[in-house]
Amino acid sequence: MTMHQHRNFPRPQALYDPAHEHDACGVGFVVNIKGERSHDILVKGIEVLNNLTHRGACGCDPTTGDGAGVLIQIPHEFFKREAHSRGFDLPAPGEYGVGQVFLPLDPDKRAACEALFERVVKEEGQRVLGWRTVPAVESECGTIARRALPEIRQVFVGRGAGIADAEALERKLYVIRKRAYNEIRTSTIDGAEYWYLASLSYKTIVYKGMLLTGQLQQ
Repeated sequence: MTMHQHRNFPRPQALYDPAHEHDACGVGFVVNIKGERSHDILVKGIEVLNNLTHRGACGCDPTTGDGAGVLIQIPHEFFKREAHSRGFDLPAPGEYGVGQVFLPLDPDKRAACEALFERVVKEEGQRVLGWRTVPAVESECGTIARRALPEIRQVFVGRGAGIADAEALERKLYVIRKRAYNEIRTSTIDGAEYWYLASLSYKTIVYKGMLLTGQLQQ
């Protein structure tokens, strides 16, 4: 018996096929069918999240969620301004990738993780252009979330010699992400368990945390 017969899903139509249905957490997509970027897409994406509050969960601390976030295209103009204000410049879109990184709060432990990551990037023939600390409103986080709060940083990785195009860079960023995760998490660095790469891509970036949907827009 097919899934749509068993669960009474609609019959296949256009791009929809009930055989692709799966039980999962709430996910929503907002796109512009003409490929035009706008802040309105992000605003509507957060609205979708708020409408999916019933698909999230929280425990004994009603102000800490089991996770909420958004995946968006790289906002190049915004990152270009932010990078310049921090003393480094970004190349054209497709010439660099951005990583969303969770790190230990302790400055020495954080520096050790960053140094190992930069070594991996160099060994893979790419270059670290700079780092940016992501602003966070700690007071908006729940009690349990604050206990595990990491330092959230963005790392900008420039395309190195021998990387033919943006898609080749994307594959190299995947290798860097896997290598860095394995080498840092298995290292002797104190606090390495806080290291996590939420995303590393030239296309998209992920913002997420142990948040309720309504906290994400704070």
